[in-house]
Amino acid sequence: MTGSHRAPRGGSRAAAREARRQQARRRNQLIGAGAAALLLVGGVGIVAVNAFGGGGSPGNAKSSSSDDRSAGDSNLLGDAKALIDAPTAKTLTTAGAWAISSTADGSSAPDRSFVCQPQRFADPAGIRTWVRTFRNATTKDTAVQYVEVSNDATAAAKTYTTITGWLSQCSTPQVRLVTSYTTKGLGDRGVVAVFGQPTGTQTSKYRTVSVTTAGQATMVLEHDSAGATPPKPDAILNTASAGLKRICSQAGANCSTGTPTATAALLPSKESPGFMAPIDLPVLSTVDKPWVSASTTSSTTKSGTGCEKIDLKKSKATKSKSLTYVTPDATVPPEFGLDALVTEFANATSANAFVTGTRSNIDGCAKTNSVATVKTTGALSSGGIKGETWRLAYDTGGGKIFTYRVGLASNGTHAVYLVYPVLKNLDITNTAFAEVVTRAAERSALYK
Repeated sequence: MTGSHRAPRGGSRAAAREARRQQARRRNQLIGAGAAALLLVGGVGIVAVNAFGGGGSPGNAKSSSSDDRSAGDSNLLGDAKALIDAPTAKTLTTAGAWAISSTADGSSAPDRSFVCQPQRFADPAGIRTWVRTFRNATTKDTAVQYVEVSNDATAAAKTYTTITGWLSQCSTPQVRLVTSYTTKGLGDRGVVAVFGQPTGTQTSKYRTVSVTTAGQATMVLEHDSAGATPPKPDAILNTASAGLKRICSQAGANCSTGTPTATAALLPSKESPGFMAPIDLPVLSTVDKPWVSASTTSSTTKSGTGCEKIDLKKSKATKSKSLTYVTPDATVPPEFGLDALVTEFANATSANAFVTGTRSNIDGCAKTNSVATVKTTGALSSGGIKGETWRLAYDTGGGKIFTYRVGLASNGTHAVYLVYPVLKNLDITNTAFAEVVTRAAERSALYK
């Protein structure tokens, strides 16, 4: 096997990704056109856009003094006394002292207060909003408390759903969901999400966000820090708990439901079940536009860059689907993107056999393909997830070398296969790619 067939296949992969990039771009344009059409309907249309995450003036008019006669308690949080103070924020860090930087009501609150927030208010029809920011001069950490008061507990639950939807569908460039949790003992409901942003050094910037509700109030607490490893949820749980108790005390409610705990759980995805959300994709310093998924139309049961020799029919897969992730608004070569294949098998034994067989094909490829170079870049083992990552290069002659990062992993009855082309100034680290493959395997559990 000479491997000379790799040259045209490299071109076809680029063409396929470009087609999907155009598809994703058209989808974005249609979404924008749909929002514009709603705005033309009149007042009702504008409210609809705001309710589902769009912009518009009705959602920007709320202040701390606005009143709604149908509200359960229109006086709740009428002043800033119930907000977290500097001593309460001390539980966020073990070093340094925290100070309040600013306090704003709904009329002066910024359009963006916390990560992934696409509009000023999650509940444009609510009673009031407070935003308080903090700074730790010693550690250089910052924090923000964002509180919205809705007309009743039902409206607050919808506000909570809107905000957690913002986090799970985050389109903030160069930010990735590192880990997330559901919480107990913290208000009526809650989640914690940790977002990471590499800084180009040995440390990363982390945004740890807690979202909770208590009666009519929905509270977001974000702690921004830097470190070599993602922060644990304990600190923000303690501070959020203290903040909720202040709110509940003013509301005459009881928020003490035991010691707050966090259980690892991924934020929900709006993508096809079993596939990654764009916020799961790798962060590149040279790409400042968000990832978007685009479906594939190929029905072939065979795929791979050459070494893998994937044959889903022979492997007895019961079901499979592919998605391509691209950045349609970024200035990148047409072959840039990430292909993901999710496959379901009748049992875990078959899924593991597929991964084992494909791994053997890749590891032995250099012996059967004279133009292939194979390098293992990592082994995956997390819970029930097991897999491996590689860097495959094909020298097709004439100075043309096609290089890919390839990942493979099983998770119960499911298996995932990822391909990422290595391009100039658009490569990612071995660790970053392993994290994406692991996330793909985690998400695959929902594929049916």
